[in-house]
Amino acid sequence: MINHALNRAFLPGLLATTLAGTTLLPASPAAANDQLLRNVGIGAAAGVVTGAVTNRSAARGAVNGAAAGAAVTGANRAFGQRPGHRDLPRDAAVGAGASVLTGTLTGRRHTVNNALTGAAAGAAINLLTR
Repeated sequence: MINHALNRAFLPGLLATTLAGTTLLPASPAAANDQLLRNVGIGAAAGVVTGAVTNRSAARGAVNGAAAGAAVTGANRAFGQRPGHRDLPRDAAVGAGASVLTGTLTGRRHTVNNALTGAAAGAAINLLTR
């Protein structure tokens, strides 16, 4: 008897929540993915330019810059920053840290160049997406 009453009270709410969740949640990641892809692209482009300026591999610079772009996007989401209220030093620092980590993981252990590439990518993202 109690089980039947709980099913009557619980199941309609569960079904409504499931229906709302499956129809409304996919709308949010679509916008987030556009921002992520834009920042990864800006970071990769900044990494290629930085690699050319420092006489390093453009491909590895692009990888480090793309990682920096993804990290800057994540940091801005975590800190709840709106595009018009960005923090340039934070974006450059996050980019530098992500690029150093990526350089270590990919075997490119030029820490200063990796940090420079990531900082340039973070700064570029900050300046271009205001």
